Formats: sequence, C-alpha cells, structure tokens
Amino acid sequence: MQTTTGTTISLGGIDVRFLVEAHDSDGAATVFECVVQGGAQVPPPHSHDAFDETVYGLEGVLTFTIDGHPREIAAGDSVCIRRGQVHQFVNAGTVSATFLSVATPGVFGPSYFTDIRDVLTAAAGGPPDVAALLDVMRRHGLTPA
Repeated sequence: MQTTTGTTISLGGIDVRFLVEAHDSDGAATVFECVVQGGAQVPPPHSHDAFDETVYGLEGVLTFTIDGHPREIAAGDSVCIRRGQVHQFVNAGTVSATFLSVATPGVFGPSYFTDIRDVLTAAAGGPPDVAALLDVMRRHGLTPA
C-alpha cells in the first residue's frame, strides 16, 4: 500500500496533509491538517455516514456551520461534528486559516481528496462535473445535503 502520510494534496485553495492514516492507527483514527486560503471553494454542505470529525483551529478563522448554526473556529477553538450532522466550512477572510481534523474511526482517508482532485483536474479549469463530485462524496461516506 502506498502511503501519503505527510504528503500534501492540493485542491485549488485547499491543501490537505495527512498526519495519521487508518493503517497507522489500526483503523482507530485518521488525522489531517487542512490549510484553507481566503475565499477558497469548499465542499458543499454534507454529513458523514460512518465517522465523527473533531476540528481544532490552528491559525486564522474559519466559520463552520453545523446543523444550521454558524460557529467561528480560531486558533485553540474546537468542535466535534457527529455522524449525520450537516456541516460546511468557509474562510471568509483574506488570509489562510488552518485546522487539524481527527476522524474516528479511521475510515476516511487521502483517497477522497485525490479522487476529488481528479474530478477537478478533468475539468481543466472549467466548471467541474457536479455529478462526478457528488459520486466521489457518496463513495467515501459523505452525504451531500
């Protein structure tokens, strides 16, 4: 199995670096750092079918909207997003914001981000194939809202 631990996966204005993958934790968790540029295009509102996600702010400010309730996450702030909670995040600022994400159990990994990157690359700078993006989300346990 090829590892991407420590490798950064870039998706336009978002960079994702996996620190712990499922095989590193015997499936207990995956951990990744996410840098979001100001105004970056972000995933649509969605929920997770099979994992909880805990987010810890490292730098800058992001707004996470969870079940319709916005919450700013700055350095030192955290939030737990339980399975089934519809959520989305945005960086409405002009500077980058960084958060650490812990998914438990470790069923969510780098292949989601590389599959999304493939769809975006296939669009060659044009609008991405929305059906293909939604398919990737569903295949990796995310339910679009």
